[in-house]
Amino acid sequence: MTLGSQIAWDDTVLPFTLDASDIRGRVARLDGVLDDVLKQHDYPPVIEALVAEMALLTALIGQTMKLRWKLSLQVRSSGAARLIATDYYGPTEDGQPARMRAYAGYDADLLDADADPFSQVGDGYFAILIDQGSGTTPYQGITPLSGTNLSACAETYFAQSEQIPTRFALSYGLNQNAGDDGARWRAGGVMLQHMPKSSPFAGDEGGSGENGLLAAEDILNEDEGENWRRANLLLDTVDDIELIGPTVQPTDLLVRLFHEEAPRVYDAQPITFGCTCSAERVRQSLSIYSAKDIGTMTTDDNTVTADCQFCGAHYEFAPETLGFEAESSDGDA
Repeated sequence: MTLGSQIAWDDTVLPFTLDASDIRGRVARLDGVLDDVLKQHDYPPVIEALVAEMALLTALIGQTMKLRWKLSLQVRSSGAARLIATDYYGPTEDGQPARMRAYAGYDADLLDADADPFSQVGDGYFAILIDQGSGTTPYQGITPLSGTNLSACAETYFAQSEQIPTRFALSYGLNQNAGDDGARWRAGGVMLQHMPKSSPFAGDEGGSGENGLLAAEDILNEDEGENWRRANLLLDTVDDIELIGPTVQPTDLLVRLFHEEAPRVYDAQPITFGCTCSAERVRQSLSIYSAKDIGTMTTDDNTVTADCQFCGAHYEFAPETLGFEAESSDGDA
């Protein structure tokens, strides 16, 4: 495989179907976009690993977002890793890249830098939010955190909230090529989903998953379950280096894993780092406050400052230009 073909697949999501199994899926490779996401911050490696996994999940799930839709994934927990949040913005036009950003909040005093990353996530919930734009009501689905990694949490979410059997095989880590100045994060993964049915097979008596949550086997009938188990056994044979690349192209990986399942690929979706923050958006977010409230936010040098948690952009405002009272004055002028 040449360097050119490696670069062609970096920061892309390739959708596919397994026509013989009634299963759809995606293959993702993140390189530069993941590095761009993480270099906005100075996270400890254990937090970087959680953000890398969450970003990869977001890319795989977000590929189905329509133009201008926004997908957000959130994990909130009682552990040292308090918050992991990602946003995926669908392309503004056909042929344009999707954009992604991520942020984590953590308690440094509780953090165990040498522990397994998921052990730093305590009790809490996994949430998916979809915003289809102005004039629509955002969708939100929430499930308890379960399993041994963020991928398992996402699988439980789809089984419980959407009743869609879902499987993730992910790999991510620091990688350093010859001649590079330093190590860069790289990630890759495969997502499988059984095609959703209009009448899910699951009953009302609870599931076989952790704490009675639904699992894939609770949703599928016998024939569907056999197809699903076969595809999962094939995916179990994947190696980390095949997921991350760069020596194996996603198309070759699909043929190696699923050639008997009749894989069919579609157009790949490129992804780039992108933040939507702006001075105007910050000003709008402060428009709910009164002049008295704005006064409590004003610094000694008579400015109100705000920093974007996702990209680190710094904004400064004159306090008299902020708040709903300032907006009212502008409207009366």
